[in-house]
Amino acid sequence: MNIHQSFLANIRATIAELGTDGILPADLDTSKISAEPPREAGHGDISTNAAMVLAKSAKMQPRDIAEHLAARLGALDTVTEVKVAGPGFINLTLAAHKWRGILADILNTGTAYGDSDFGGGAKVNVEYVSANPTGPLHVAHARGAVIGDALAKLMAKAGFDVTTEYYINDAGAQVEALARSAHLRYREALGEDIGEIPEGLYPGDYMIPVGAALAAEYGDAFKEADEASWLTLFRDFAIERMMDTVKADLSALGIEQDVFTSERDLVDAGAVEDMFSSLDQKGLIYTGVLEPPKGKKLEDWEPRPQTLFKASEFGDDVDRPLKKSDGSWTYFANDIANHYDKFKRGFPIMVDIFGADHGGYVKRMKAAVTAISGGAADLDVKLCQMVHLKKDGKPLRMSKRAGNFVTLRELIDEAGRDVVRFIMLTRKQDSQMEFDLDKVLEQTRDNPVFYVQYAHARCRSVLRNAAELFDDDELTLAALAGADMTSLDDPAEMELIKQMASWPRLIDSAAEAREPHRVAYYLHDLAECFHGLWNKGKDDARLRFIHEDDKVRTLARLALVQSVATVISSGLKVFGVTPVEELR
Repeated sequence: MNIHQSFLANIRATIAELGTDGILPADLDTSKISAEPPREAGHGDISTNAAMVLAKSAKMQPRDIAEHLAARLGALDTVTEVKVAGPGFINLTLAAHKWRGILADILNTGTAYGDSDFGGGAKVNVEYVSANPTGPLHVAHARGAVIGDALAKLMAKAGFDVTTEYYINDAGAQVEALARSAHLRYREALGEDIGEIPEGLYPGDYMIPVGAALAAEYGDAFKEADEASWLTLFRDFAIERMMDTVKADLSALGIEQDVFTSERDLVDAGAVEDMFSSLDQKGLIYTGVLEPPKGKKLEDWEPRPQTLFKASEFGDDVDRPLKKSDGSWTYFANDIANHYDKFKRGFPIMVDIFGADHGGYVKRMKAAVTAISGGAADLDVKLCQMVHLKKDGKPLRMSKRAGNFVTLRELIDEAGRDVVRFIMLTRKQDSQMEFDLDKVLEQTRDNPVFYVQYAHARCRSVLRNAAELFDDDELTLAALAGADMTSLDDPAEMELIKQMASWPRLIDSAAEAREPHRVAYYLHDLAECFHGLWNKGKDDARLRFIHEDDKVRTLARLALVQSVATVISSGLKVFGVTPVEELR
């Protein structure tokens, strides 16, 4: 239950009553009314703008509307105090029993607590990773992969219909270089001394097993053959092997994407021609000459007619070429076709998780999606900044396996899947990140993974100890949900309950902003509240969770503790992280 949305229903019902009683006009539009936490905690629990929103249509002063509303709302048994502030804000303080009721909701709902219909079932395509299939995934891919996967889970929890996708860039010069690299390693597997890997090919050791597999499959049939006879065969073989590695690495990170779309398959199926025809029919294609790029000397610029898309009509800086001078499609044309294909598959909302080096690509892609969908689709591009690895206080940049970068699998092997996933989500994606392999494994308050997991482990420890004092049927979720909660009256306990009550609202707002890192901040704050209550119990015996001589009080606190564990688990589930039962 989103307590703010729940109380919004009370406000709307009260407005309807005032309309029936003739105090306000009947049938006022209440769709723009909000019920939110006040900016300052001292102003109560819920603030509503209802009086200001209704003033114009009701033809009344906001303060007059607010006074009428305040009088009715203050009479509710869930409200202990109501005040009218400023031009007509209404600030309400809710009764303790209203907050305690949240615990039963959490316990009855489990980790589904926070699920909502905010997204209304809108179809969303989240594309992430989408690395060229020319080698293993590296650390930068890890950040985009985790952010994309967590965002998909977050939006699904908020009621969106989410499909995750990997776009395989398997067309173009880079996969031909992959084929030539595979052929070189194939010759090496057949006993040839290939010497130093030529510039332009992929030097990593990960190509060695590809060459060995080719040698086992084809013997020496292509050792001295012309390139034309093996290039396509070796290209497709190598791409398949690379994608097997990519999928295995993603699986090790806990990621299983729904759809893998091949750029080459789209091109071969005529998707680019289909996209081009659609834009052409809208009058958005023309032949023209672009101005020289900024920073180019005029003598280095050769103006020539090109087939251009009117990207500047949709917010881009300039119009963009769709064909090269040889008549082949540009990479941009293929990318538009990919997004047009998504739109035709029924996705009005598209989210792309790109690396920071794609910053100059954002405007043109957003322009293209607007144009190709007639404004019916929305593209949101999230750019992930670099991750700087450190170990033993020094930067870590090189990998024996990959040749010039640290692979995703090496990072997982070093830090563990859950640690990698959590840490990658502790900062907004457009912020630089330092990933210190020593600090992320430390059991200190400064390590956010440990701090949150420690709170969950403490909860589980309390519940295990309680199991020695109570029968199993007394500690079921249903039994705890029915416990007498009235003894939960300390400000620290109420603060903890209010923090858990804000989880559903956090889900909706984070999904709307498409910012999964907000979940990390929330989990840290929740853990901090719980650790604070734990520490208070050391000094105040009344606040300890287990009272052997007071069963009623103990069950109330066990309901509180189980609720904390449930909400932490709910948050970690969004992150794809497993909550720990105990820390050693």
